[in-house]
Amino acid sequence: MALYSTHTGHKQVKRIRNAGLMLVLLLFALATLFPIYFMIISSFGDPVEAGALSYSLWPGKISLESYRFFFDYSEHSYRWLLNSLIVATSVMVFNVVFATLAGYAFSKIRFRGRTVLFSILLCAMMIPYQVTQVPLYILIVNVFQIENTYGALILPGLVTVYNIFLAKQFMTSIPTEILECAKVEGCNQFQMFTKIVLPLSKTVMAVMAILTFMDSWNTFFWPFLVTNTMDMQTIQVGLKNFRFANTTYFAPMMAGATISALPMFVLFFSLQKYFLEGVTVGAVKG
Repeated sequence: MALYSTHTGHKQVKRIRNAGLMLVLLLFALATLFPIYFMIISSFGDPVEAGALSYSLWPGKISLESYRFFFDYSEHSYRWLLNSLIVATSVMVFNVVFATLAGYAFSKIRFRGRTVLFSILLCAMMIPYQVTQVPLYILIVNVFQIENTYGALILPGLVTVYNIFLAKQFMTSIPTEILECAKVEGCNQFQMFTKIVLPLSKTVMAVMAILTFMDSWNTFFWPFLVTNTMDMQTIQVGLKNFRFANTTYFAPMMAGATISALPMFVLFFSLQKYFLEGVTVGAVKG
């Protein structure tokens, strides 16, 4: 009887603990989803009431006028979306190509100074992003003089140390014996990379592509620095044009933010498994 009471008591404690954890997770989920809900629901407000600063959890009138206002407000509204697509896609492609090449070199090719060079790259990861903006801005604007161009938006993000680290850690887990067998068969480094390593690295390449595209699409600070005309702005920078000194077109701005978030929603829900794999890829060395 005592054993049964002890067992029942443990079950009750476990249920209470699980209920408490679920409540905490639910609160965190609500806190995370609330800004998204507020953005979407505010985008259906009336553009006429945009400058009233009367924020509410539910608009007084549901309409699509704010979306129409967003596209009619400027002749460059569509161009902002196109610029973001061009920049994010270019940065994503170059990152995947260069990071996989560098990851293969660091993981499978033995050359003098490999460890030192990789350590320097890891140290570069510790430098805050904001610290490099001033010298990078001077290079782009004063030295190369390519401000307000696609080159200024794309070149600084051609490859990131994080992607190199991710590719290197993943490719280290590929058995070296496979490459040695290919070398015996007469394959050179390029053939081993394209015919063996790349097919085995599809997962990490997909993870790099998704995360890089999201980061480039959502970037605001750098495009804001190097663009000075509306036709070269990305969607994130273009949204600032709806804010003025005395008023803000709040509902149209939220409509533009909702439109800019759609690619991220599509990426997340269609490729969710790659996001989950990206948490652990390269974390376990085989």
